[in-house]
Amino acid sequence: MQHDAERSREERLLFTRLSEGRDPALRDALVQRYLPLARQLARRYQRPEEPLDDLMQVASLGLVKAVDRFDASREVAFSSYAVPTILGEIKRHFRDRTWSVRVPRDLQEMALKVERAVGDLTRELHRQPSVAELAKHLGIGEEAALEALQAAGAYHATSLDTPRGTEADPGDTLADTLGGDENGYDRAEDRATIDRLMRSITPREREVLRLRFEEDLTQAEIGEIIGVSQMQVSRLIRQAVSRLRLTARTAGPVAGLPGDRDR
Repeated sequence: MQHDAERSREERLLFTRLSEGRDPALRDALVQRYLPLARQLARRYQRPEEPLDDLMQVASLGLVKAVDRFDASREVAFSSYAVPTILGEIKRHFRDRTWSVRVPRDLQEMALKVERAVGDLTRELHRQPSVAELAKHLGIGEEAALEALQAAGAYHATSLDTPRGTEADPGDTLADTLGGDENGYDRAEDRATIDRLMRSITPREREVLRLRFEEDLTQAEIGEIIGVSQMQVSRLIRQAVSRLRLTARTAGPVAGLPGDRDR
């Protein structure tokens, strides 16, 4: 007890000196003095996918903030003030920087609790816990536990370059399984609409349009094929296109409708 009292007086004296003189050397010495506390808290939140060195940097930052903000005049031990400050920095790190997909803050915190509970229960039960067991362990509803488990999947994104097969035979990547934009559906719909519109003109007009816009023949060449003058071919094309456009107004805009290339 006497040792603790002496340590408490020494601690208060050091922090009083720091607040009065803001001595950088004293500040560094206090940070070094309490680094074991930061390391202990960092280890508590260590995970396989989260390097301890990264968590130590975050915890150390929290420790520095605690040293700078501690009020020695308050009747409280520095460790009692530093622990929530350091833990707040660690939780903020997990909440704001390590999620691959943005998740609401309260759900992030619950997902982290569920993740820790899964580890604890797995070691205790020697198997993966059920949703009901997780919910009971955390004192929450099963639906909330399930939602938190699903949210935990946003903690890390899977690279699209990840092979789907084994190491010996990697095969396709996840990117290879993703679909792309298929413009063929739109073209098929346009063709079906144009086919319907073409029924509104005569067979002769359809043939003239086919020769002009599919075969890319000139009006003179078309006239020779069907036995009329170039002027008559031009009139047939204008009449057919005008009728198609009039009919199309009731069906909406159609891509690929013949334009004014006949001029």
